[in-house]
Amino acid sequence: MPGQQPIDLVGAAALRKVRRRILPFIFLLYVVAFLDRANVAYAKLSMSADLGFSEAVYGFGAGVFFVGYLLLEVPGALIVNRWGARRWFARILLSWGICTLFVGFVQTPRQFYFSRFLLGVAEAGFFPGVIVYLNQWFPPQYRARAVARFIMATPIALTIGGPISGLILQLDWFGLPGWRWVFILEGLPAIILGFVTWMYMTDRPNQARWLKPEERDWLCKELEAEARAKAGFGKITVFQALRQRNVIVLALMTFFANIGIQGFFLWLPTTLQKASGLPPYLSATISGLPFAVAVVSLLLFSWSTDRTGERHFHTAIPLILAGLIFPITTLPSLSFGWLLFWLCVSSFAIYGFGPSYWVLPTVTLRESAAAAAVGFINIFSGLGGFVGPTLIGAILTAQVPFRVVVFLLSFCFVCSGALTFALRGRTSDPHQLKAKDPELGVTLGEQSTG
Repeated sequence: MPGQQPIDLVGAAALRKVRRRILPFIFLLYVVAFLDRANVAYAKLSMSADLGFSEAVYGFGAGVFFVGYLLLEVPGALIVNRWGARRWFARILLSWGICTLFVGFVQTPRQFYFSRFLLGVAEAGFFPGVIVYLNQWFPPQYRARAVARFIMATPIALTIGGPISGLILQLDWFGLPGWRWVFILEGLPAIILGFVTWMYMTDRPNQARWLKPEERDWLCKELEAEARAKAGFGKITVFQALRQRNVIVLALMTFFANIGIQGFFLWLPTTLQKASGLPPYLSATISGLPFAVAVVSLLLFSWSTDRTGERHFHTAIPLILAGLIFPITTLPSLSFGWLLFWLCVSSFAIYGFGPSYWVLPTVTLRESAAAAAVGFINIFSGLGGFVGPTLIGAILTAQVPFRVVVFLLSFCFVCSGALTFALRGRTSDPHQLKAKDPELGVTLGEQSTG
């Protein structure tokens, strides 16, 4: 037809608009989300002394967030898949912002536990919901980079969270210490963004009036082609999906990885403060540097995994390297500068596995089953998030040296990386759907097109 744009130009324009419209906003939401769950690491520098909290109290309070978080993981992913993300995400933002404010007024361990539990309930379903949401907007060959730009919010939240929290820790308004203002001031953006989400977000590509008709048609056809390819391997139910070998292996991988990750970042400001002797606000500020390095790692690994189409080694190698490098930080002869350097290298390895890992479950199953699988897998991530801080707090309260904790966390990273090789259907073919997996009905690696 005269004047019609070539399909590659139409697709490029559609993807460019989708990236600009969706990714920065989703990124902002997750920065706020992760800052509100992680700010307890910065507040701890003063809060524990003010309230007389032991390491065990802090560890359990930090970890009990994930007990509440587990409750709505699978339902949250299914809600996004069936009814859309806009209303669900708006509700989540409003409720977690209010719950973050509550944490700023705790006085006792019991209040600390309860407020953190409520925060977990409020935020539950957000992460798997976003993974499903991105799956609904990005064709498979562009998905890993989209996921990477979302999960990049984790290290960026920690990069900026340290300096921001460091400034807030110096406040003393209305007789309230700075650590209380960390929770109060950092909870407000989530409440504001809840209303913005309701007005700004679009649920599905076919509702996107900000795309031209031909761009909307191209995107819908690309996603429908993927759905038809998966459907050709037969229908698999949600409950069948949750019992499959690859889903269970992926769940165990994130369980072990998250034990290590939570232990790494929740005690990082404390580790730096003890090693440097700096005041809390400076320790919080410096703690952002390892996570700035993690941003570089996410960019490099997401680019590499999408370029090659290979997912398994891009997941396993960073995790195993993290397990080998992190113990170097326990060497007694390290100066503070070298300790910070090896923490940065550890952070580079720890966060590199995410882009390839989170592509695997979303392209393994049919749409509804994949949504449930993401929620199910993230339940195990939450379990790791609970077990890690609780166990570490108990170990440190028992006066066990911190180097023992580091070796435990490193072992978890190695276990997670090694489990990658238990996944069936490994391949580096980035764009083909060819062979059936005997359990999933589709080859995991061959669908890992990112």
